Amino acid sequence: MERYDQLYRLYEEFDAATLRAYQDFVDVFPPVDSRVALEHWQDASDELAARKDEVRSAFSETGETFCELAARATRDQAFAALDLHAKYGRGVNVLVLDVDETLRSAGGTDNEIPRETLHLLTEFHEEGTPIVVCTGQTLENVKGFLIQGLGNELVHSGDVSVVYEAGTGVFTPGHGADTKRLLYEDLGEDIRAVFDAVRSRILSDAPDELRRGCHLQGNEFNVTLKPNFETGSDRAREVIDRALVYELGLLGDAVAERVGAGDAEGADAEDASADPGDWASAYYADQDPEIRGVLEREGETVDLAPDDVPEGIREAFERIDVAYYEADAAEIGSLELNKVVGVEAAFEVLGIDDPFAAVLGDSKSDLRVMEWVADEDAGIAAAPEHASRDVLDHVIRTDELVFDRGKAGDVLRTIYALNRLATLD
Repeated sequence: MERYDQLYRLYEEFDAATLRAYQDFVDVFPPVDSRVALEHWQDASDELAARKDEVRSAFSETGETFCELAARATRDQAFAALDLHAKYGRGVNVLVLDVDETLRSAGGTDNEIPRETLHLLTEFHEEGTPIVVCTGQTLENVKGFLIQGLGNELVHSGDVSVVYEAGTGVFTPGHGADTKRLLYEDLGEDIRAVFDAVRSRILSDAPDELRRGCHLQGNEFNVTLKPNFETGSDRAREVIDRALVYELGLLGDAVAERVGAGDAEGADAEDASADPGDWASAYYADQDPEIRGVLEREGETVDLAPDDVPEGIREAFERIDVAYYEADAAEIGSLELNKVVGVEAAFEVLGIDDPFAAVLGDSKSDLRVMEWVADEDAGIAAAPEHASRDVLDHVIRTDELVFDRGKAGDVLRTIYALNRLATLD
């Protein structure tokens, strides 16, 4: 109880809110060529140092830690951190971060990572905490905004890794031959051939309305159709719904061509002669209620059960993921390649053999990583309040680290406080 008593004293006796305001101002003060502005910054810096000295002198053994707690974390964040430390007995030694609708939000941050969040990430980096950015985006997109936001030196420091396209590859600058790992090259030739076939036809065979309304994202492996309309808009929703139906048809054809008719033995004659696209629709509608809903809206439901799909065809589908992101994307990926596989590869390259990760994310692909670290007793999970229901259920059941839209910095402050408290052991 001593640590709790000390925290009560810290936040009751000292004006932590003002101390935090000075720290935030000093940290994110924009570079300006103004003598008056620089004098204002220096005054704030001096006041910050004086207030920290007051805290240091009041807590003889823990003063340095407590002045940083007061300068970085609110009372609630500090106590949440202390609860996490009491539960797990250790600090976080790696950050695993989704980007879209986690670090940044179209509705909350104008689709930019806030300066506060970027600065906190630099603080973790300076404290020696590796950062794994784990996203469905292409590598080039991620590299671009990371270098712009965090700087070329930090990104190429050797302590930053990018798991891109939801686990098809890992990019860790500064690690020689291990800098880029193409995880999709480890897949079987049969599955790679299916993806090659779908990719080769995805635009050339598309109806005019899809060719004009969608574009193929520049992935190395996954096949992702994105709308040529504002994400989240009615037009984007309409075209992505149609794109999903189209992709299911292409996937069914590609799997049937690759697996071959011989693997359809044992199916009823009527089922064996069914359109392969119908097999794909039946299988994936059973797997994902969102896909079933799209098929219903588009009038494309089929009168088949998953058991009606020939065994060989079904076994191939069991290795392939079809993902639907409403008004955003329709994607075909590999179930053998996911964010967990990518994060494991990133940890290996970074040399993290005893991870205790903070996983921030909002979607079911992030949930797999959250569940993996929970099963391995290797970390904690946090999510924005608008995350998918399954993600929120998991986060609330574990440590209740839910943050407001666009406010990933709030939970990063809690993790920062946890790491500071862990240094007192």
